[in-house]
Amino acid sequence: MRMTERTSNVTVKGQAASADEPWNAEITNKQIGYASLVCFIAWVASVYDYTLFGTLLPVIADDFGWTTAKATAVNTWATIGVFAVSLVVGTMLDRFGRKNTLILLVIGGALSSGLSGIAIGAASMVIIRAFSGFAVSEEVVNAVYLNEIYKKAKGRGFMFSLVQSGWPVGALLSAGMTAMLLPVVGWRGSFFVAACASIIVIVMAMKLPESPVFAAIKEVERRRKSGDAAGAAALAAEHDIEVNTGNNLGLKGVFGPELRRHTISLSLVWLFSWMAIQVFAVLGTTVLVEAKSVSFESSLYVLILANAVGFVGYLTHGWLGDRIGRRTTVMLGFLLGGIASVVMLLGPASDGFVYMMYAITLFFLLGPFAAILFYMGESFPAHVRGTGANVAHVMAPVGAIVGSGLVSVLLTAGVSMTWAAILAGSLPLMLSGLLMLGTRKVDHPEEDVLKEAVA
Repeated sequence: MRMTERTSNVTVKGQAASADEPWNAEITNKQIGYASLVCFIAWVASVYDYTLFGTLLPVIADDFGWTTAKATAVNTWATIGVFAVSLVVGTMLDRFGRKNTLILLVIGGALSSGLSGIAIGAASMVIIRAFSGFAVSEEVVNAVYLNEIYKKAKGRGFMFSLVQSGWPVGALLSAGMTAMLLPVVGWRGSFFVAACASIIVIVMAMKLPESPVFAAIKEVERRRKSGDAAGAAALAAEHDIEVNTGNNLGLKGVFGPELRRHTISLSLVWLFSWMAIQVFAVLGTTVLVEAKSVSFESSLYVLILANAVGFVGYLTHGWLGDRIGRRTTVMLGFLLGGIASVVMLLGPASDGFVYMMYAITLFFLLGPFAAILFYMGESFPAHVRGTGANVAHVMAPVGAIVGSGLVSVLLTAGVSMTWAAILAGSLPLMLSGLLMLGTRKVDHPEEDVLKEAVA
C-alpha cells in the first residue's frame, strides 16, 4: 500500500512531488539526457584547462627561459597545489550537494584558466595552476552524481563512458585549438579561450536537477535529528542508504573494516595510473619531443590523433564494462596500456610506428577511466559515496606529483627521457592494473537487470 501510494505521488503529482519530497522525484529521460550533456561539456572544459598547461609547457618554458628539468619541476609543484585543492571536494559533495558542487568546481576551473594567461613567472604559475584541482575533480562529481541519476537506467556503464569520453575530447580540443590559436593569440590567449568555455557550463548547470539520493540522505539526517528514528530508518531502507551512527560516515566509514582494503587498493590504483597520465597525457608533447625526436608541431598532431583513438577507448571500455564487469575491464586495460607504452618507447623512432603505438597507449590508458569512475560510484555505499570517491580520486594528483617529480629527478640525474618515461609511467600503469585485484567485487550489471526484472 505504501509503495503504491508513493509511486502515485511521484507519477501523478509530478513536479509537486519533486518540490515537496525531492527524494521521491522521478528523474525523466529528458533530465537524464540533459544531465549527461552538461556533465560531458563540464568535463570537456575541465580537461581542456588541465591538459592545456601540459600541452603548452614547452612553449611556456621557452618564453620564460626554463630548462626541461625546471619546466617539469614547475609542473610538479603546481600538481602539489592541485592535490591540496582536491582534498575539499568530497566534503563539498556530501555537504553542499552534487549539483552545487559541480557549479563551484567549474567556477574554480574558469579561474584557473583565466589567471594562467597573466602569470609572470614560475611562482605565480604554480599558485594559479593549483586551482585546476577544482577542474580535474569534476570527474568525481560525474562519478557520484550520474551514478545516482542513472540508478535505474539500462546500459548505464556505456552511458557514463559517453560522458567521460570528454577526457580525450577535451585533450583533443586542447591540442587542436593550440595548433590553431598559438600562432595568433599566443599561449596566454589560449588560456583565456579555455576560461570562456567554462562560463557556458556554469549557466547550463544551473538547470540541473539535484540527485534524489542526496536529497534522501539529507532528509534521513533531518528526521533522525528531529527524533523521528522510525521515519529515518524507513526512508533510508527505501533508498538503500544508511542512517548516520557517527561511525559510518566520512573517513571513518571508508576506512572502516568493511571498506578499508577496497579504499586503499582503489586509492593506489588512482595514484599509479595517474603517474602514467602525467607522463603520457599531460607531458605527452615533452615525452614525444625528447624521447622520440618528434618536433613540437608534429607532437600536437600526434596528440590529436591519439586522443581521437582515446575517445574510442572510452566507449569501448564503457561498453565492455557492462558485459564483463568494470573491475575486470580496468585491470586488463591498464595492463595492456603499460605494455603498449614500453613497446612505443623502446621501438623504432619511425613516425608511423610512434604514432600508432602512442595511439594504442592512450586507448588503454584513458579508456579504463570510463569504467573505473562509474565503478567508484557503485562500489561505495550511498552515505559515503562522495567521500569514498574523493578519497580515492585525490590520489590522482598525488600520482601526478610523483610521476612528474620522478621524471624531473631522473632527467636531472642524467637518465634518458625514454627510461624516465618507462620508470615513471609504464611500470606504474601495469602495477595499477594488478592492484584492482584488491578492490571490491560488484554485482555484474546484467545480473542487476535480471534481478529487477524478476522483482
